[in-house]
Amino acid sequence: MDFIKKMWNEKPLAFILYVGIFFRALSVLFSKGYGMHDDHFLVIESAGSWANGFDYNDWLPNGRIEHPIPSGHSFFYSGVHYFLFKTMKFFGLNDPQGEMYIIRLIHALLSLLVIYYGFKITEKISGIKQAKMVGLLLSIFWFMPFLSVRNLIEYVCIVPLMYATWIALKNRERTGVAPYVWAGFWLGIAFSTRFQSIIFTGGFGLALLFSKKIKEAIALGIMFVIVGGAIQGITDYFIWGVPFAEFKEYIVYNIANSKQYFVQQWYMYLGLIIGILIPPISIFLFFGFFKEWKKQLLLFLPSFIFLAFHCYFPNKQERFILPIIPFIIILGYVGWDDFVTKSKFWQQRQKLLRACWIFFWVVNTIPLCVVSVAYSKRNRVESMTYIAAKGDVKAVVIEDTNRDDFTMPPLFYLQKWGHVFGITNIYPAYQFAQEFYKLEPKDRPNYAVFMENDNIEKRVDSLTAYIPTLTYEATIEPSSIDKLMFWLNPMNNNQTTYIYKIK
Repeated sequence: MDFIKKMWNEKPLAFILYVGIFFRALSVLFSKGYGMHDDHFLVIESAGSWANGFDYNDWLPNGRIEHPIPSGHSFFYSGVHYFLFKTMKFFGLNDPQGEMYIIRLIHALLSLLVIYYGFKITEKISGIKQAKMVGLLLSIFWFMPFLSVRNLIEYVCIVPLMYATWIALKNRERTGVAPYVWAGFWLGIAFSTRFQSIIFTGGFGLALLFSKKIKEAIALGIMFVIVGGAIQGITDYFIWGVPFAEFKEYIVYNIANSKQYFVQQWYMYLGLIIGILIPPISIFLFFGFFKEWKKQLLLFLPSFIFLAFHCYFPNKQERFILPIIPFIIILGYVGWDDFVTKSKFWQQRQKLLRACWIFFWVVNTIPLCVVSVAYSKRNRVESMTYIAAKGDVKAVVIEDTNRDDFTMPPLFYLQKWGHVFGITNIYPAYQFAQEFYKLEPKDRPNYAVFMENDNIEKRVDSLTAYIPTLTYEATIEPSSIDKLMFWLNPMNNNQTTYIYKIK
């Protein structure tokens, strides 16, 4: 205990990083699988298939589609993973689970920069006392280690956003545009990782203009355009013959489909932020964030504009707001601490304030220990891993007749790319059987994966009636966190999986 106190007092940043490393190491080792659809299928599935000479998502003009069009996705982040997978294969690593240990480790190490620059930014604008608390929050907020090893572009883009912010803050008293050119470079990297970060960059430029740093804003904007143009323009021209083809499609698609997916009330993100940051501390942070807006415009305005845009835009998903969470924590804590210091109410109620923080740390620690080691989507990943280990897979059919569409299997773990068959409520077993017998024997699925246990006996009997060689192989249970998520919200379709062999 004395050693911990000494580290906390004498080397707080090192201590905070050690704590962050510990929990992120747990996530690297135990938090396998993927958190949601996009952090696997839009990154790992696409890059993994390219590394094996296949284009799973049909993002490229590969000849399989008669009139291919851009998909609206940046190739930068998935392209980096393509080179990572090719490098690992060059050195003889071909096991998907082994490859993902390395991918998670790289992301965990990268996420330490969020802690580091969060600490440095806070120390710069406030002081070491506030920096210690902000660093600790960024290190062990209950969701941070889990997200740090996920392939979410919304989380990964935080690193260049924070680094660009640190560069500008560190040099705001100096004359010259060189630091802002460098900041513009990293904002361009953030844009190439996550297109929507351009809103943050717009707020960044406005903050400089309002601070009468006109030359600096122009220099930053020019470098941002150069970097974004070089990465997106050249890549898209090479693939599609048109610069910025993917970015244009991204804008067109999202405008056209803004009310098609996950439409929520405008205040949804406000409730989400207050919820995940744990009240009443989250309310304190929100208050502090808005309190400091004039003093720290460079921290406030980009995040506020980003938040305001996402509150306005109809399509709302929880992960969309992740890029500004660290900035809310930084500015929120600085503002709240300053308020408490000057508030007679809180100065006279130190025990109440201490109780609020004790409540926060207790509530935060429980999910931190659980979520940091959570194996998310275990049943889907382990089903593909089990079948791959058999060594004889031709193709798989997903039986998901409790739904109108079937759950996409993570073929990266199967290492067998190509067409996936699905049996659903609107495409029942008899229709699949008709297609099955028309296929050449080498192309017929020889494994059937039944999703969920609802009506399982009836569903197995239904398929067996048309394909009598169906025999039971294994049952794959979801992880504890998957069961909890399903209990909290049945939309999280993470349930028991049954594997059958078609002989």
